[in-house]
Amino acid sequence: MKITILGSGTCVPSLKRSSCSVLIEIAQSLLLFDAGAGTMRRLLEAGVTIDQLSHIFFSHLHPDHTAELVTFLFATKYPYTYRRRKPFTIVAAEGFLDFYERLKSAYGEWIELAPGLMDITELDTKKRDHLDFGQFDVDSLPMDHTDKSLAYRITAPDNRSVVYSGDTDLCDNLVTLAKGVDVLICESALPDEMKVPGHLTPSLAGQIATRARVKKLVLTHFYPECDGVDVAKECRKTYQGPLVLAEDLMEIELPTALI
Repeated sequence: MKITILGSGTCVPSLKRSSCSVLIEIAQSLLLFDAGAGTMRRLLEAGVTIDQLSHIFFSHLHPDHTAELVTFLFATKYPYTYRRRKPFTIVAAEGFLDFYERLKSAYGEWIELAPGLMDITELDTKKRDHLDFGQFDVDSLPMDHTDKSLAYRITAPDNRSVVYSGDTDLCDNLVTLAKGVDVLICESALPDEMKVPGHLTPSLAGQIATRARVKKLVLTHFYPECDGVDVAKECRKTYQGPLVLAEDLMEIELPTALI
């Protein structure tokens, strides 16, 4: 399993941080989690072209997590360099199909792909859901952000696991989903003193990681206000384990497996 942070930022334009996005490679599968502004460029910088993606997961439908879906679909229709020959899957919460239909009402055939090329799977927004993709399993639980926000837990055949929180406030579901996970990639939008509803701060993310006993915590989704504070110090109020502050194109190492 290989993890690359593509975007560690938010909706705020930044030369340093693209909007939130994560790439996970498992065997022959390439999984993209969220696709905000800057994602496709970061994919290229990470050595991946869009036709190589096998699965795209959306945590929720805010623009900083979905903005490049339209450009991705449009580029997928390009008949030469990135011509897609293998089907791919989009996974999102209930309501995504309606979201896609509304996008098509605006963009029409520009984002309509050939039949059988794109499969859309909608997940439950009220309880835990599970998908078995063969090379990996995915579990999801609703988060406290919008009424259709999900976090994902990806488990490889060797039982190595990663949780991607998407956007969320403090909630028990994230603790449950992240229980004992190898890596928790968790939003930490603003400093502790600037807490807003629907988002976490460093100490709250640390609290979740401690309660879930995660093996490594990766903080991401930083607004510019985080640049002026010691994010790691705030997180250390509640979490003492391995800690990484995400940056664009950073590769995340999984903790060493026990033999």
